[in-house]
Amino acid sequence: MLCIVSVMLGVATLIVVNSVMNGFSTKLRDRLHGLLSDIVIEAYDYDGFQDPKAKMANIMADPFLAKNIEAMAPTLEIFAMLQYAYHDVPFTRSIRLIGIDAQSRAKVGGFTEFLTQPERKTTPSFELTQEAKVRQAKNHVLDRKPAYFQELPMDPSAPPPPDPPPSKPHEPQGLIIGHAIAHFRDRTQGSEGQVKDIRALEPGDDVIITTVSGQKMAPVVDRFAVADYFRSEMSEYDSMYVFVPIEHLQKLRTMEDRVTSILVRLKDFDQVPKVIKRLKEILKNEPVEVQTWEQKQGALLAAIRVEKGILNILLFMIIGVAGFGILAIFTMIVAEKTKDIGILKALGASRFGVMQIFLGYGLLLGLVGCLLGTALGLAITQNINEIESIIGSITGQELFPRDIYYFDKIPTDVHPMGVFLVNIGAVLIAVAFSLIPSFRAASLNPVRALRYE
Repeated sequence: MLCIVSVMLGVATLIVVNSVMNGFSTKLRDRLHGLLSDIVIEAYDYDGFQDPKAKMANIMADPFLAKNIEAMAPTLEIFAMLQYAYHDVPFTRSIRLIGIDAQSRAKVGGFTEFLTQPERKTTPSFELTQEAKVRQAKNHVLDRKPAYFQELPMDPSAPPPPDPPPSKPHEPQGLIIGHAIAHFRDRTQGSEGQVKDIRALEPGDDVIITTVSGQKMAPVVDRFAVADYFRSEMSEYDSMYVFVPIEHLQKLRTMEDRVTSILVRLKDFDQVPKVIKRLKEILKNEPVEVQTWEQKQGALLAAIRVEKGILNILLFMIIGVAGFGILAIFTMIVAEKTKDIGILKALGASRFGVMQIFLGYGLLLGLVGCLLGTALGLAITQNINEIESIIGSITGQELFPRDIYYFDKIPTDVHPMGVFLVNIGAVLIAVAFSLIPSFRAASLNPVRALRYE
């Protein structure tokens, strides 16, 4: 029973840990793949490259690429600072400001499915809803500056200040802001154990964005109005990404007809190597780098693979402990059953027959432990969120902090092949640790075994 329980716990632990890691890995890969598309044609710096329409037309003029490329979308990306007020308290955040064309960006994927307003999922745009326009009109940010935007009194003898950076004197342009930028995560749980989000920016609220122009690196400032929220459930992106119309950002940064990257979506991802090779041939004289989304995120994906492999090795030591338990118990059984083994061999039992008894016993222990461990592991995986909630309510601590990934639930993904390999490994360990006692029992001399009986 001790051996069975040891094998069962080891198998269950491996299944649960692998399922959770697979869930996080799958969700992460899906998000990264969607946000970056299949292939990224990227400039070497934030100055970008010019004439993206001509480059896309040149790409689609190639018969092979035209047959394999489904959609392309130019983007202009730069770091910026965002400022807004919540209850008259100023907040400043660093962001990644991304200029896109909403229609073309939706075609390459990884955008509309993460928007919160249902109508934008089918018709993506930066237009404010009627309710947002009403709220925006009430703010009057340009007519009535909030206290934290007031300029400090200046010394009369000081030289006059430089001209202010350009800003729009008319209606602010709409933007789509990351969910974690516009919301605060309430760390106190509700009555049903659900974590609440406090909205700091409503649709129609004004934000001030400060960035730099592309040519002179001079600061530029503009006012925008929140149109919708981008929620990918990845805190790194939800707390950094802000999307604006690409034409507006190009004018703001004095980078007309320049972009920093082109996202490419393929009809068949298996054609990636051939498409990459052809794109590099066409763009060999351009200051761009052509990569797949996996190559662009290679360090992160490699770290996940290494972490998962090391964790599996460490967790297999639990089953190794069960194997040593089998070795110790079987060694004791051989010592206690010396007379019985001697009688069996005196009656004509072969060495292989005696070995078969102990190997079959080890195999049986491994099989029973694996079956029970698989059932336990799958049950825990299926109900892991309920178990986490119960443990959290008992201990008073949140085991799975939602503010790290902004996931509502712990993601799990059970791979049947992974479960099968865990079971095979556990059975092999159980049988392998039965070999030494089996050899010892098979090599017993019946005369010596019965000498003092």
